[in-house]
Amino acid sequence: MPALHPLCCGRLAFDRSVFFPDAAPGVRTTVPVPGFLVIHPKGTLLFDTGVACEAADDPVGVLGKRLASTFTLAGAADETAPGQLGLMGLKPEDITFVANSHLHFDHCGCNRWFPRSQILVQRAEMEAARAPGSRYDERLWNLPLNWRLIDGEHDVFGDGSVLLMPTPGHTPGHQSLVVQVARDSRFVLTADACYSAEHMARDLLPSVVADAPQMRESMHRLRRMGEQAGTTLLFGHDPEQWAALGAARQALR
Repeated sequence: MPALHPLCCGRLAFDRSVFFPDAAPGVRTTVPVPGFLVIHPKGTLLFDTGVACEAADDPVGVLGKRLASTFTLAGAADETAPGQLGLMGLKPEDITFVANSHLHFDHCGCNRWFPRSQILVQRAEMEAARAPGSRYDERLWNLPLNWRLIDGEHDVFGDGSVLLMPTPGHTPGHQSLVVQVARDSRFVLTADACYSAEHMARDLLPSVVADAPQMRESMHRLRRMGEQAGTTLLFGHDPEQWAALGAARQALR
């Protein structure tokens, strides 16, 4: 069975109303930008690569004025995908696969560090990024990497233990990851299909949504999965849940 390790690939501070549209503006919050390392007998997979390493030194140049004015980078120096892997004694070239939940700046920002990895992205997500008039940052996806575009569910290692599944709505090709760490235990990494337990409990959509009905259906699917015995949902940007996970060097079981 694979082992699952949570990695902090940045932290973002911003007005709470960005995530909770019904919140009064003026209240700041700080959230983690998780990545997850899966160590499998057949290889390794990194789910999301977080914020670009260079963004802390030049937020406007790397993220652009709009994002830099909305989000303050609050992560420690080692809270980047390469930095977190380094703390585990690994290098980017040790990663067999990188899977991006979607192509927003805080989920694929360090992709360029993984030129030897196969990058798994839903075809619908890449098509949305490439579409005329797209608001995706071309610097994040127009890279000479080993892209592999997938359609629908994808069994990464061929044994059913690590499964990518479409959860569209936040973006057209958003995907989540299911990791079966034991016969009676699995984790579902929701990424931005559901930001937090509060969003799930309140059935609340954030302000950034490509297709609201699709996102709501994806959230409902994730809720149903989370209600199954032995299943734990790990949300995309939940500070309370992240704190409860404890030391990021421990494998989740």
